[in-house]
Amino acid sequence: MSRYTGPSWKLSRRLGISLSGTGKELEKRPYAPGQHGPNQRKKLTEYGLQLQEKQKLRHTYGVNERQFRTLFDKAGKMQGKHGENFMILLETRLDNIVYRLGLARTRRGARQLVNHGHVMVDGKRVDIPSYRLKAGQEISLREKSQNLDVVNESIEVNNFVPEYLSFNADNKVGTFVRNPERGELSAEINEALIVEFYSR
Repeated sequence: MSRYTGPSWKLSRRLGISLSGTGKELEKRPYAPGQHGPNQRKKLTEYGLQLQEKQKLRHTYGVNERQFRTLFDKAGKMQGKHGENFMILLETRLDNIVYRLGLARTRRGARQLVNHGHVMVDGKRVDIPSYRLKAGQEISLREKSQNLDVVNESIEVNNFVPEYLSFNADNKVGTFVRNPERGELSAEINEALIVEFYSR
């Protein structure tokens, strides 16, 4: 299954979560899309709830099903809680960290920056969005990419950088300080349901 490229606002409304992180999708119409969206009273089964939670997390990070499952299996081989490890692996992807630093307004935009070769890790160009960062690594922009309008606009509107990152807005350099803790990640996701989904 390839990566979803359809309308993200419609998907956000279907899942009941803001996939862009801005919350704009649910401001006007906080109900499912379609003719019967506002009046739907369908109660989800246990499987339906697990599937919905899995789709929420998968679409939040913009990962295709195969990558998602591979990462889930990798998290199961690590010490600690399976669900928490899985969310940490997703959070430490390069495209997500570029988004968290405020260099892009959405994860889709951050993925594009990485894909197009604008981002450097420890002084070397990395164009793989799924590249996993390790503590202490430095994220910067190529010299030619320093004055991109899309980056400058994003930095202007961004007013929050998580504690597990440090960012210098003047020279547009960020550092991945440490792995995030579960409390610093999305509270809207119940990772236990995702573990149950894949453990069937």
